[in-house]
Amino acid sequence: MAEKPSEERGLWNRAAPQDASGLQDSLFSSESDNSLYFTYSGQSNTLEVRDLSYQVDDVIAELRLRQCANTRVGNAYVRGVSGGERRRVSIGVQLLWNPGILILDEPTSGLDSFTAHNLVKTLSRLAKGNRLVLISLHQPRSDIFRLFDLVLLMTSGSTIYLGAAQHMVQYFTAIGHACPRYSNPADFYVDLTSIDRRSREQEVATREKAQSLATLFREKVRGFDDFLWRAEARALGEGTCAESRAVPQDTDQPPTPTELPGPVQQFTMLIRRQIFNDFRDLPTLLIHGAEACLMSLVIGFLYYGHGAIKLSFTDTAALLFMIGALIPFNVVLDVIAKCHSERAMLYYELEDGLYTAGPYFFTKILGELPEHCVYIIIYGMPTYWLANLRPSLEPFLLHFLLVWLAVYCCRIMALGAAALLPTFHTSSFFGNALYNSFYLTGGFMISLDNLWTVPAWISKVSFLRWCFEGLMQIQFKGNTYHMPVGNFTISIPGDVILSSMGLNSYPLYAIYFILIGIGGGFMILYYGALRFIKQKSDQDW
Repeated sequence: MAEKPSEERGLWNRAAPQDASGLQDSLFSSESDNSLYFTYSGQSNTLEVRDLSYQVDDVIAELRLRQCANTRVGNAYVRGVSGGERRRVSIGVQLLWNPGILILDEPTSGLDSFTAHNLVKTLSRLAKGNRLVLISLHQPRSDIFRLFDLVLLMTSGSTIYLGAAQHMVQYFTAIGHACPRYSNPADFYVDLTSIDRRSREQEVATREKAQSLATLFREKVRGFDDFLWRAEARALGEGTCAESRAVPQDTDQPPTPTELPGPVQQFTMLIRRQIFNDFRDLPTLLIHGAEACLMSLVIGFLYYGHGAIKLSFTDTAALLFMIGALIPFNVVLDVIAKCHSERAMLYYELEDGLYTAGPYFFTKILGELPEHCVYIIIYGMPTYWLANLRPSLEPFLLHFLLVWLAVYCCRIMALGAAALLPTFHTSSFFGNALYNSFYLTGGFMISLDNLWTVPAWISKVSFLRWCFEGLMQIQFKGNTYHMPVGNFTISIPGDVILSSMGLNSYPLYAIYFILIGIGGGFMILYYGALRFIKQKSDQDW
């Protein structure tokens, strides 16, 4: 062979082969070599690269999802990708975790033949890269069958064949069941071992045939430790198990275990997803804000006409109880509905080990704080000033903080109810029952001193009762209330009014700590439900 002249120079690219779609066959394999080789002789030159950009998109490209890469997955209410694309997205989520063992139950169901073949081809490449991929398929097409390394054929729980896919036809031919020419072995042998239940006689006959095939296979592999049938072992007349060429052994590079990200990383990713999802659903946020603003304005203008005339004691008490009770009622169903819409995704992600219950718990109790704060500001400020409550900064801040704590306790209670019970209906029933019991024992519908034993104990954990008691103390404690009676005006200390209603049992600062304690109790309930109850979606119960 003549040598190349020394003056010849050029750029040579040795790339991995590509399949019909133009994608490299070894995107997930370590065997590819995409290096660039330079052969140059002569004077030194300077190589300059400008505006270089690249994008890592292998998983999306390999699963044929580029056409919907920026499309929502969707749910029962929001239209998203198709069923086949959704199935491939779920597989892609597993591939991003880079698991050592991947188990898929009929991953090609609902896919067209081309997409199904490419999906199994991707999984076959994964299996060659120090991974174990287990797939259950019903009668795969012939080109998919050729991609398998090992095949397990079962009927009624009994093993008919377990061994290399390339030896399956040889095994059944040797026992008298040759696959006809131009037939798909997967179709032929699944039909051979299926139970025909169209009549009693056919069922008995096909069941006996399947049992005889299972018994014969057990005899064939009785001397093997791994119960794998191998054609080469039979040809050599060996009683021991020979190494199968169907199972590739890669001893050059040991598998690198994939560690789950730490709790801080899990929380960071989950909180980003939580905030992104909240702001992506902008119409819902605007509706909630408009709802809070409308309620605030309606209540405020209802009491606005009094002007400089002070409200009567009864009207003021009703206003304060309404402020603390109306907004939490709307929060209960909204939070429960939102949690149950996420429940299916939560269950599968927890089961797959993408994150643990702890980071998700902190994401839920902290991720809604921005929305919660804006909600309370929109609701609390117009009512306070329109109703002409105590017009100074300190009472307003104390009033706002108390309403903030009460509504947040309601949010955590709703989270606990959603995680504790399996369906939306049971969770909403339980959440409403709790809320109504807290509402009736809140100290306004009936005096706290007149409650009998069970309602009295419920009132002690009612965040509505403590919110109402705190709001009444902010408005009346330390003040003198002037009540007109005919032509006379009677001055009544506010403390006397509070004591007569049983709303002066604890100082104001203690009420804030009590509300924090109630919220902490609901947090423990919520975490326990996340940690110890499988968060299955309602269709799984």
